[in-house]
Amino acid sequence: MTGGANPGRHGSAAGKPKGKAKKKGSFWRELPLLIVVAVVLTFVIQTFLARIYVIPSASMERTLHGCNGCANDRVAVDKLSYRFSEPSPGDVVVFRGPPAWGDNSEVGGSGPPSGNVLVRGLQSGLSLIGLAPPDEKDFVKRVIAVGGQTVACCDPQNRVTVDGQPLNEPYLYFQPNLGRTQADFAPVQVPAGQLWVMGDNRNNSADARVHGPIGVTDVIGKARVIVLPVGRWGGVPDTDPQAQVSALGAPGWTSAAPLAAGVLGAVPLVGVSRRLRRRWWSSGGGVRGPDELPGDDPGREPGASPPSPDPGR
Repeated sequence: MTGGANPGRHGSAAGKPKGKAKKKGSFWRELPLLIVVAVVLTFVIQTFLARIYVIPSASMERTLHGCNGCANDRVAVDKLSYRFSEPSPGDVVVFRGPPAWGDNSEVGGSGPPSGNVLVRGLQSGLSLIGLAPPDEKDFVKRVIAVGGQTVACCDPQNRVTVDGQPLNEPYLYFQPNLGRTQADFAPVQVPAGQLWVMGDNRNNSADARVHGPIGVTDVIGKARVIVLPVGRWGGVPDTDPQAQVSALGAPGWTSAAPLAAGVLGAVPLVGVSRRLRRRWWSSGGGVRGPDELPGDDPGREPGASPPSPDPGR
C-alpha cells in the first residue's frame, strides 16, 4: 500500500513542472498580442485624445521652458476639448504652422525627415511619447484675441489692447538684454475663424505680429500639463487677459461688499431671534439653562406658568 502511494506522489510532483512550463509558454505566445494592443492604444490616444510635445524654443518662457542644448519641457496636449469648443483668450495652444509661418526658427520639427524608412519610423514612434520632436512644423503660443476682435499695441503703459481695452498679462516675461518695451503695431482686426497668438516671452517671439493670425483649424490642442522634467511638473496656466480687465476695473472697496451685506443681513435676524426667544420664555415654553443670556426673562405676564423649580435647591 505504501509503495503504491509513492508513485502517485511522484507523478503529482512531476506534473507541476509541466504546468509551469505551460504557463511560461502561454506568456510568450501572448506577448506579441500585448505589444500590438499597446501600440494601437498609444496611437489612438495620441491621435484623438492627447499627445506629448517638446517645447523647441524660448518664446514661451517662463511659462514653458525651451532652449538649445537644454532639458526642454515636455507638455501633454489635450486634443479632445476643441472638438466641442473653440480656443479662447488665454489658452496656450499647439498648432500646425500655416504656410506664412514656414520660415520660422521656432518650429517644433528637427528638419526634413530622414530618407531611411526605419529611422523615420523610429523618429515618429519616439515623437509620440515626447522623446523626439515631431516631423512637422508645430508651434506653441498663447491666444490673445479671437475672430472679430481688434488687437493693437501699445497703450501709454506698454500694454497690448483688444477692442481698445488694455490687457492684464501676469505671465509676460521680458528676457534680459532685449528690453522691456513691446514693439508697436497698428490695430489689426482678426478675421472670423482665426486667432491672434503671441509668445509670453514677448520680445523673443516670432508670432502673429510677424506672420499674421492662424486659423482655428490649425490648432492641434491645448497645452495642459508639463510632464517632464520632473522638477517642473504642473499645469499650464490659461489666464484670460481679457476677463481680468473688467475685474481690475472694479473699485477696491467692492471686495468687502459681500461681507458687509452679510453683516447687515444678520443684524435684523438676530433681533427677530431674540424677540421670539423672549416671548417663548415669557409664555413658559422654555426652561432656563446654564448658558441663558442675561435679560432674556424681563418678567412674566399675569397668569403665566411659574418657572420650573431649581433641582439644586
